[in-house]
Amino acid sequence: MPVDALPLTGRRIWLVGIGGAGMSAYALVAHAWGAEIGGWDRNETPYLEPLRRLGAEVHISQEPEAPAGWEVIVSSAYPGAIGRPRAELLAELVSLRPSIVVAGAHGKTTTAAMIAFVLRESGNDPAWIVGGEVPQLGANASGGSGWLVAEGDESDRSVASLRPQIAVVLNVDLDHHSTFRSRAEVEQLFESWLSEAPHAIRGWELEPVSFALGVPGDHNRRNAAAALAALELAGVAGADAERALAAFRGAGRRFQLVGTAGGVSVVDDYAHNPAEVEALLEAARERAQGRVLVLFQPHLPSRTTHLWRELGRALTAADAVCITEIYPAREEMPAGLSGKLVADAAAETRPGMPVGWAPELVEAARVVAHWAREGDLVLTVGAGDVERAAPLLLEALA
Repeated sequence: MPVDALPLTGRRIWLVGIGGAGMSAYALVAHAWGAEIGGWDRNETPYLEPLRRLGAEVHISQEPEAPAGWEVIVSSAYPGAIGRPRAELLAELVSLRPSIVVAGAHGKTTTAAMIAFVLRESGNDPAWIVGGEVPQLGANASGGSGWLVAEGDESDRSVASLRPQIAVVLNVDLDHHSTFRSRAEVEQLFESWLSEAPHAIRGWELEPVSFALGVPGDHNRRNAAAALAALELAGVAGADAERALAAFRGAGRRFQLVGTAGGVSVVDDYAHNPAEVEALLEAARERAQGRVLVLFQPHLPSRTTHLWRELGRALTAADAVCITEIYPAREEMPAGLSGKLVADAAAETRPGMPVGWAPELVEAARVVAHWAREGDLVLTVGAGDVERAAPLLLEALA
């Protein structure tokens, strides 16, 4: 069946929150498929300049703006703004191409990037929407003429509205406590979604790949196994897929080397829940020559309320850890809640381990830089703005 190369021709799509990783990706694909795009955001972000180069009209102000004459799509970060939810646009994009959607509690961005990278390296012309920068792909999105590769989000249950040809669930975990009451609810959502797809892949049923990858950790060997299963269904020969996948070097903020100073390597990572922190520290041990030090920023009051003990325990796999205050993102900070709970849990779990509490990132960077010595690996970890700490660390170490 022929695919319309420009299925959105004649549409004018305005994205509220266009500067985010996800919304900017939707904008790039919508433009490639024929739409006129524009949008609003509260702050300048690195994702806006490529859109301006395409001719997008971008407004920066304190309150959401939506000019007349546009279809308005609203980011989940701005629930009070008037317009269609961003999930509806993604569902439409997925419906317009043969699609592969990757879901699960952990590893979505890396696995979707793996699939898009291999499709491109294998001579296909994929479109992709990935929730982060992928240096080897050159952007977080592209509007190619072949398979569309995208991530499915369970945090607001919007994955249920996506209808891809190939549906991938990497793993199941309770990570969004404001949406789900139990892990069983998450499991039910994913199983219901998988049952609607012509082809369903369950990551936990696959053996991790055994060949060498450019990204560390058993979790990435499992991500690679799911990527290979999807690629086989998409028609890529196994040997070709393995050869290309071995050359994949990862997505931004996923074990990303930021720099080295004073003989200390500083790596930034998006891990923000106990399972991801455990996997990250296991991967760090594979790469580290010396000690592993962590600067960790808890993400979301709801997650911290439910998982502070588990986060603290997971962080004790490091040699030393400094905790900052919680990054609230879209939530309100309740009175009396503090990231110090995570620090207390780590100290209780492993008495004698160096555990620091520094509410501000600048203070935390000073603490960790003071601990570090030649040969150490320092990780800045979390889903908020903790990546700001990496340059501070490198400056202090230099």
